Amino acid sequence: MDTVTIKRALLSVSDKTGLLDLAAALAKRGVEILSTGGSAKVIREAGIPVKEVADHTGFPEMMDGRVKTLHPKIHGGLLALRDNDEHVGAMKAHDIGAIDLVAINLYPFESTVASGADFDTCIENIDIGGPAMVRSAAKNHRFVAIITDPLDYAGVIAEIEATGGTSHETRRKLAAKAYSRTGSYDAAIAQWFATQTGETFPDRLPFAGVKAQDCRYGENPHQVAAFYKNAEVRPGISTSVQHQGKELSYNNLNDTDAAFELVSEFDPAVPTVAIIKHANPCGVATGASLTEAYEKALKCDPVSAFGGIVALNGELDAATATEIVQIFTEVIIAPSVTDEARAIVATKKNLRLLTTGGLADPEQAAKMVKSVAGGFLVQNRDTGRITLDDLKVVTKRAPSDAELKDMLFAFQVAKHVKSNAIVYVRDGMTVGIGAGQMNRRDSSRIAAIRAGEAAETAGEAESLAKGSVVASDAFFPFADGLLAAAEAGATAIIQPGGSMRDDEVIQAADEAGLAMVFTGMRHFRH
Repeated sequence: MDTVTIKRALLSVSDKTGLLDLAAALAKRGVEILSTGGSAKVIREAGIPVKEVADHTGFPEMMDGRVKTLHPKIHGGLLALRDNDEHVGAMKAHDIGAIDLVAINLYPFESTVASGADFDTCIENIDIGGPAMVRSAAKNHRFVAIITDPLDYAGVIAEIEATGGTSHETRRKLAAKAYSRTGSYDAAIAQWFATQTGETFPDRLPFAGVKAQDCRYGENPHQVAAFYKNAEVRPGISTSVQHQGKELSYNNLNDTDAAFELVSEFDPAVPTVAIIKHANPCGVATGASLTEAYEKALKCDPVSAFGGIVALNGELDAATATEIVQIFTEVIIAPSVTDEARAIVATKKNLRLLTTGGLADPEQAAKMVKSVAGGFLVQNRDTGRITLDDLKVVTKRAPSDAELKDMLFAFQVAKHVKSNAIVYVRDGMTVGIGAGQMNRRDSSRIAAIRAGEAAETAGEAESLAKGSVVASDAFFPFADGLLAAAEAGATAIIQPGGSMRDDEVIQAADEAGLAMVFTGMRHFRH
């Protein structure tokens, strides 16, 4: 069966957007409209004929509206196969009228949870009748059109006006979308309920997302990709407003997220800037102002910064914007932006500018997901943080106050560098970063090379690693990585500790005159 003429429709929506346009178009064609509660009231007040579901079923709404559409005259009208004599006979015998079109969007459970509502309020916003009708209509899409998104009203109206009904292709697409909606709705409820019961990893773990955009391609042009948003309320890439520039690519989204998560680690009272390339920081710094912080961050690795992502933990001002636009930059992301800075960035039409409205809470719990063949790995976000009180001095020389300050900064940056991670820091700025190597010694050497190159670019005689501190995201299994840092001019080391050879590493640090502290916490990032 292809085109189905619409003779009766059921409209019951929480989101009233476009409802009157749909109701008016149906009424114009003589369609009988069934509705409930607030939807019926809106339609009636617009002067459009509407019949209450209670009048259609002969059974009153009850229990504060919990029971109204759960009735054979509704589900029979939705589920009956019109080409099945037995079904048609049952409809006649029980006075069940066919329902040809249903428009439903569910109780706003997700937004209710996001608003911080209490447990009972969230429970009351779990829709029962709505999903049941959506599933019934979607299952019987050979005969019934199910609309769950107001954005689809216009297309359905146009098709009905052009052909007198809905096509099988349209109904099938709407049914697929409907099951996606009920699936994501149930997933949101399941995830919320798991948090209420304190169950971090239930036996069945559903995920749901709403597509924000189709990406031009994935990491490479031959890959297909899309960006989905979930129900997590967290300032960042998913909540940001894009003020200018072309659409963000898959890689842009990934790198911008990494950049903003990094700067969100730092107190907004301390201006901090991070420059990211391929999800790794190539420069991070604090300063008396964001302008100073940017200049220091850029100094670390100006070569890699070309075409990078710049994240700030404060409002982008004109002075900082003026410096950033001096080199090619893909994206700037900040909590806010001044009008003057926006005008400066606008001179670079392809530069994307995003504002988030705030910083992400680095201690906010959430799950991270990575796909593997035949499944996926799930873990909590790394919310671990180290303070001065957590540090254990293990060498004969204790670090100075200045070294301790740089150590904590370096270790926080290392948390956002791909393992094996080594970060050299001096005076509140990274001066060398080694990332993603198969051994820690090579990461240390690469970071030292970066520090030397940065010094040459800045016209300085000595490597920027001279007098720096070094952070390692995990323990040194051998002394070689530590010795490479000492050779580069580092004076202090911060690392988790916990190696079988810790004693050897500590002895090497003492012999090199280094101060070293253990954190007891590692920050692998694969």
